[in-house]
Amino acid sequence: MYQLLPQFNANQFSDLPISQTISPPAAIIPSEFLKEAVFAGGSFWGLEAAFGRMDGVINTATGYCGGTLRKPSYREVCEGKTGHTEAVKVIYDKRKVSFKSLCDIFWEIHDCTNKDYLKFGLSTHHRSAIFYSIEEERKQAQESRIRRQMKLNKRIVTKALPFDSNFYMAENQHQKYYLQKNYRLCESLNLRSTEQFVESTIACKLNG
Repeated sequence: MYQLLPQFNANQFSDLPISQTISPPAAIIPSEFLKEAVFAGGSFWGLEAAFGRMDGVINTATGYCGGTLRKPSYREVCEGKTGHTEAVKVIYDKRKVSFKSLCDIFWEIHDCTNKDYLKFGLSTHHRSAIFYSIEEERKQAQESRIRRQMKLNKRIVTKALPFDSNFYMAENQHQKYYLQKNYRLCESLNLRSTEQFVESTIACKLNG
């Protein structure tokens, strides 16, 4: 079975900008303003929490991306049977936050120089990657990487990869992982389905 990379430490990123207001749910934002981005950077629990804190992020979901098997399980991904990596899908309001800004914050919330990510497919199912859907996103991802590399004395191992639209949702226990640890708070949200929980903007913010 693949090795696990270091666990996310929430306190490590406590100085990141936090949304000061709860964004309106995606359902009441005109669809032309909603955009989607997918990132991979180690454990998806911590990545989801960090992105969820950002102003302009409407909701997040953990899942699996980049492999060949349809609807893989967490166990199959961890055992290296599918070619998938843990990833996070971010739904955001482009009027409040840009793809470029998401890329820039991505470098702050995981170790983009971790050489263990180079072992993806060999001894780990974790990797560092920005998935792009259009050419402009690819350019912005590459430019963001260059800006980050200029600040570091170690080589960045992050890849910019085309997104093939196959993002498979992770199991329920991996969605809003840190929020789920607070059972009473989850109950108070009165969200009666997994879909409501995943798509809830309030849950997204509380998880971070």
